[in-house]
Amino acid sequence: MDAICNATRLARSIMSRQVKKGDTVIDATCGTGQDTLFLARLVGQDGRVLAFDIQEKAIKDTTELLYSQGCLDQVALFRDNHINLQSYIKNGVSAGMFNLGYMPGGDHSIITNPFDTVLAVNRLLEVLQPGGILTVVSYPGHPGGEEESAALQASLKDLPQQRFEVLFTRFINQVNHPPQFFYINKLINYQEVY
Repeated sequence: MDAICNATRLARSIMSRQVKKGDTVIDATCGTGQDTLFLARLVGQDGRVLAFDIQEKAIKDTTELLYSQGCLDQVALFRDNHINLQSYIKNGVSAGMFNLGYMPGGDHSIITNPFDTVLAVNRLLEVLQPGGILTVVSYPGHPGGEEESAALQASLKDLPQQRFEVLFTRFINQVNHPPQFFYINKLINYQEVY
């Protein structure tokens, strides 16, 4: 197994083992397009990535990156808040990624926020197919980031264990408020747990 040196790499490592050619997946925060490109390569020409961002720059940068890498055809980009993602999904999705905070190289005053993030994650869980996964990387080091991580953790803690497996992890020996990682698996078959 490759060394896991940060939360984003951990998310991608898990996604690469789950997402298959032909899948439909979500990048809820496309930003510079790195995760969108990663997912586009995983789903291949027969798959679909639905990517969201509220910033025009994010959509433009992601479009240019995908075009330069020959992966634009399997991606639909939406300049919209990820709380609206259900409006774009017809038959469920097999996986989703959130990379919270602000867009690298962008306006740091434009950030994801606790209310929208919790709502979007819960909406994505509703359309996630059984056996599907969701990864979230959160950044407690920027203004508002700690509150967002805490709100997400509180919300995910209440998911029924009969339907979901939820993992929360962070690198405890890293300085400067390292990113935190959430993993949610929607169980295929579940039994009542007493």
